[in-house]
Amino acid sequence: MTQTLFIYVHGFNSSPASIKARILHQYLDGLGLADDYRVPDLSHWPAEAMQQLEALVTAERERPVVLIGSSLGGYYSTSLVERFDNSRAVLINPAVAPDRLLEDWLGANENLYTHEAYELTPEHLTQLRALRAGELRDPSRYLLLQQTGDETLDYREAVERYRDCAQFIQPGGSHGFDRFEDLLPAILSFAAGRVELPEPVALPFSQLSN
Repeated sequence: MTQTLFIYVHGFNSSPASIKARILHQYLDGLGLADDYRVPDLSHWPAEAMQQLEALVTAERERPVVLIGSSLGGYYSTSLVERFDNSRAVLINPAVAPDRLLEDWLGANENLYTHEAYELTPEHLTQLRALRAGELRDPSRYLLLQQTGDETLDYREAVERYRDCAQFIQPGGSHGFDRFEDLLPAILSFAAGRVELPEPVALPFSQLSN
């Protein structure tokens, strides 16, 4: 059986050094799957970020790909799944309309991990809008992992957007998705074509960053 490729898709102003990316790497490494894991360092330009991701997925057309997209990465992952039939996505507190959210971030920005300084412009928002997917062709190709304590996004938007998909809705938590490690077995099960989710246990509301 062909081994699945896992691609972690980080969020806005994040990087491959993000906490969830490192937790997932450790887990897959422990299973002997580190060689089947990719974490691209995405450009802050949406069009360039999508080109980076498309290159990875296109290069692996002969095997299944599971995208694990956090926040803005969930938005990118949805766009990819709708265009590449060999792909599926696990969405972690995904952004549904990032162009609307990032209007408040126009101007000078700095990546939290790399400290790259750049200007967020209206062109960034235009590129984001161009990547918006329509109605989902096959909801079974998505797994939504959502915490209601998300302090950055309105969690109800994602619950509605992915209403026909498998969903894990956990009370409390944060935008960074607290106790992400608890869902790692569910991600592996989803990659194997099964939905096996734990019972969501309420978490304290926190203010952890993505």
